[in-house]
Amino acid sequence: MSTHPRPINEALAILDAKQRFASPQQRIEHLRWMMRGRGLDDRLVALYRSSLVHGNVFTGHGQEALSAAIGMFMQRPVPGTPGDVFAPLIRDTAGRLSFGESFEDSFRTYLGKRTGPMRGRDGNIHRGDPTKGHLAMISHLGAMVAAVCGTLIARRLRAEPKSARTVGVTCIGDGGMATGALHEGLNVMAVDKLPMVVVVANNHLSYSTFNDRSFACKDLVSRAEAYGMRGVSIDGTDAEECLWAVGDAITRARNDEGPQMVVATLLRLQGHGTHDDASYVPADLRARFPDCLDAAPKKMLADHVIDQAGIDAMWVEVKDEISQAYERIRNEPAPNPNEEQWTAYSVPDLTSFRCGNAGSTP
Repeated sequence: MSTHPRPINEALAILDAKQRFASPQQRIEHLRWMMRGRGLDDRLVALYRSSLVHGNVFTGHGQEALSAAIGMFMQRPVPGTPGDVFAPLIRDTAGRLSFGESFEDSFRTYLGKRTGPMRGRDGNIHRGDPTKGHLAMISHLGAMVAAVCGTLIARRLRAEPKSARTVGVTCIGDGGMATGALHEGLNVMAVDKLPMVVVVANNHLSYSTFNDRSFACKDLVSRAEAYGMRGVSIDGTDAEECLWAVGDAITRARNDEGPQMVVATLLRLQGHGTHDDASYVPADLRARFPDCLDAAPKKMLADHVIDQAGIDAMWVEVKDEISQAYERIRNEPAPNPNEEQWTAYSVPDLTSFRCGNAGSTP
């Protein structure tokens, strides 16, 4: 959390947000999603080291508290209601899961299965399912802000009823905050007063570039005011803070209070990907930031929200869920080029298209 003294009205607002978005039941649910994110990431790393993963694995170690909170407060699409829109980034395994992605679909994508949402044609983090509110990631360098803006503007132009009150959320890192695409997207988001939240994970590492070479302002949240939107700065290793801040921001956006920004300070606990040992991270920086999956259970034990037996049982349940999901999909088929009907073009037969006979759309 920001160390600046908070005005009394802001302190009261935070107290209200904690009561609404960080109840004991919500904290337990949040911890479970955090565990699911960590457990899935760990299993994917093990599969990568067994040469079973197509591409790389980018883990969310250290960012689970922030990411898991996002999906908990978003509305999934249901028949007759479009639901919210989420554009996760490379470290949002926990958020993907809490917004409805299944373990099975995650495994299918990483293992290149024909049965997955990308049908074995795009791997790891570039996955999504627009019918479920998940936008497939184009890039983690600011591109998804514009994608979510465009989705929300399209809904506005289609005169989506106000009663739907759908919101859009995307994430960005401290490095991505310096890209032109990000700034253009934030400006559109603010000028058009879109019901949208940008969650900033300042994990101190733009790959291997530290904050002092990435930006000169004291806290990235100051940029929210510059764009004309509300911003809040929190400790991203504190699960309770992540819950109330993200829950409050999404609720404000849904209630027509304009675009929101949440800036969480934390640390990426592993390398940029499985190819990176992060040996460039100094020990004193590591020592400043606890692992949120160590800190959250300790705080919950101290607050008598859960006991150690409950925490241990939750880990067992989560690991069992992940193992069962993997076993269900491990023998599913890979794409067969002799059977596939998919094409990147609007028609499968380009010869017919060039001859003026477009044929049927696949």
